[in-house]
Amino acid sequence: MTKESNDTTPLSILALDTCTESCSAAVIHQGVVYSEQADAPREHSQRLLPMVKSVLAQAQLKLQDVDVIAYGRGPGSFTGIRICTSITQGLALGQELPVIGISTLAAMAQSAIDKGAKQVLAAIDARMGEVYWGQYIAVDGLATLVNEEVVSAPEAIVLSLDESSAIVACGTGFDAYPQLLELVPVMELCEAAKFPEAKFMLALAQDGVNQGHSTCVDDLAPVYLRDTVTWQKLPGRE
Repeated sequence: MTKESNDTTPLSILALDTCTESCSAAVIHQGVVYSEQADAPREHSQRLLPMVKSVLAQAQLKLQDVDVIAYGRGPGSFTGIRICTSITQGLALGQELPVIGISTLAAMAQSAIDKGAKQVLAAIDARMGEVYWGQYIAVDGLATLVNEEVVSAPEAIVLSLDESSAIVACGTGFDAYPQLLELVPVMELCEAAKFPEAKFMLALAQDGVNQGHSTCVDDLAPVYLRDTVTWQKLPGRE
């Protein structure tokens, strides 16, 4: 369990993510963040709900006290995204809570930005010779997408960031394709932001709610980037 101070936040937000090898849950209440995380790629469905119950208990909250649920919407593992969205749906339906999807790439970028990064290239290994990737800059301390999130071959990545300044790299895409670290002269790998974590979704969720991006659970919208037909051709694919 991690307990962290944060700026005063008007909403109590529950966040959860299982879209990669990492499984995590976090809640912010009265400006304090409670979070749990585990690397458990094949145990997400068993681990997530106990984590949710634990962080809520640490915050002395019940589910009905939460204002909105933020969920990892992808991209990432097809199975992991399905688990995250289905558990979010179950939690939100019971209490009629609004939901907001947060990009896994943005959550990783937010982690790097919280550690001082100004420009971030986030990349998740998508298998089949491809990566999910997105470029972000820090705007008022928040990860802000440049252009759009993409799935492509590593060699197809074209940066729109300022290559004369440091760019921070994060994600499993750089483990799978270390040559990506040579895209620009100054590329720094942030190992601490290798996976998305729910606690880094909270500020993005608050900002998204402020901008009116939360929805009812019926409009919950996972993002796979890759066509699901492709996944169906890969029996047993995580």
